[in-house]
Amino acid sequence: MKPDEAVTQITLNIFCLNGVLHEWGNQFTQPLGLNTARWQVLGAIALAETAPNIPQIAEKMGITRQGALKQVNVLIEEKLITTLPNPAHKRSPLYALTERGQAEFTHIQTQWQQHAQKVAAQFHPDDLAATVRVLSQLNLHYKTNG
Repeated sequence: MKPDEAVTQITLNIFCLNGVLHEWGNQFTQPLGLNTARWQVLGAIALAETAPNIPQIAEKMGITRQGALKQVNVLIEEKLITTLPNPAHKRSPLYALTERGQAEFTHIQTQWQQHAQKVAAQFHPDDLAATVRVLSQLNLHYKTNG
């Protein structure tokens, strides 16, 4: 297979996997009253080094600002996250997990780790490392070059 054909096949598989993962994530998070979109946003906030704003959440998760804002508003209503003042920009608050949000995120992360270990056992560690490298480089390419 030529390199350009390989990139095409990788891209097609990513498109398909995105849809499959989205549906799988809805089922995985449903027992906690979440869905894939809220799990993504909750994770972006939980895993950020400092409390993020909407543009930072959107960029981290590869979603639109409007999509991030919609999920943030739901997570606020559900008392899983809270707003914090943003000294750098009065109209763009920062977001942090509430105590309940942290507990929910910890619970889902524990379940995720168990699942990820089962999936990882099906692959050679070198293949997983190569996949991470290739996908990271593709991600960087499209973020910087379009």
